[in-house]
Amino acid sequence: LNNKENNNLKNPFNLAKYIKESIKDKEKHYVFIDEIQNTSKVLNPAFLDQNGKLIEGVKKEESYVTIYDVLNDILCLENVDCYVTSDNSCLMLDKLPTEFRNRSYNIEVFPLSFKEIHEYQPNKTLDELLSDYLIYGGMPLVVLQNDYKNKKNYLGSLFNAIHHIDIREKYRLRVNSNVIAVAKVIASSIGFPLSSNNIETTLKENGISYLCDNTIAKYITYLEDFFLIKETKRYDVKERKYIGVNNKYFFIDAGIRNAVLNFEKVDEPYLIKNLIYVELLRNGYTVDTGVVVTWGKLNGKNIRNPYEIDFIANKVDEKIYIQLALDFSDLGQNSNIEKPLLKTKDFFKKIIIIKGYYKPFYNEDGLLIIGLYNFLLDPKIILK
Repeated sequence: LNNKENNNLKNPFNLAKYIKESIKDKEKHYVFIDEIQNTSKVLNPAFLDQNGKLIEGVKKEESYVTIYDVLNDILCLENVDCYVTSDNSCLMLDKLPTEFRNRSYNIEVFPLSFKEIHEYQPNKTLDELLSDYLIYGGMPLVVLQNDYKNKKNYLGSLFNAIHHIDIREKYRLRVNSNVIAVAKVIASSIGFPLSSNNIETTLKENGISYLCDNTIAKYITYLEDFFLIKETKRYDVKERKYIGVNNKYFFIDAGIRNAVLNFEKVDEPYLIKNLIYVELLRNGYTVDTGVVVTWGKLNGKNIRNPYEIDFIANKVDEKIYIQLALDFSDLGQNSNIEKPLLKTKDFFKKIIIIKGYYKPFYNEDGLLIIGLYNFLLDPKIILK
């Protein structure tokens, strides 16, 4: 629906007629409507008098026919399976009209996975693939590019298009809205607890003093709505409740994250965490980050000791604690990687993903050690 020759189909009446006339038998038909946000809403002729004016007593906002009326009509056809696509937030389930929401579900499409890129470029070593993936991500057009300069240019233009065309136009923001400034703070803080308050503090330290925390919170929502970032809640393992403040944020694609920072801050450990997070989402897990609080004494006073768990992956009745280690030298009962897992004192599976290729094995503390490449090439390995 972004092609000029299809302008007439932006009218929902015309689109419905075109689809129905294309279905000429009882066989199964699949309808794909691309760029659904380009459709228009039009007044329903049934609510207009002979002069083309609304019939008395009919409210204007209730008299429109929209794409959702077309979709509801199509869903009544037993031999039709319908898919609509969009590159922005208009398809978020919580933003759909109430009468349509219970008749649909979202299929969120992620960038290409490490495994998919490995299948496309089998001659590259795993280390080479990882290095490229952490810098340029998995957007299909990036993967198809061979020139690194072209990769960077494309990612930069992609982020600018999302900001300037999608976000600014949809939310009618000023040119100097500083959504990019907020995105840069988040991009620099992958895996760290963040709030709109401490983002405000960081911005003030960088000379941006006119953004209040409420505006920053809205900007964060905009970035989430356009699938640039995901918020991850922090869960208190001992208290079995969400903490509710200072959640963590991750980017859906590492390449776009790096483009936000002009490729000036490629932090491998945090980007690997980002990679693991997205891979868990891609495989159907809901993902939290964990906090294990223990108490000790210092000079006769009770001291609160919080320990961070990188990820808590949940799916139906599964719960898995996951930590990242870059090297075996990072491990040990007193390390900040093993200690949080051991202090949970529960019986859920506990995994340490270590950079490299290592077949799964249990260490003497009962923790499952898995190589990063083993996980990326076979994410179901964490269930074995």
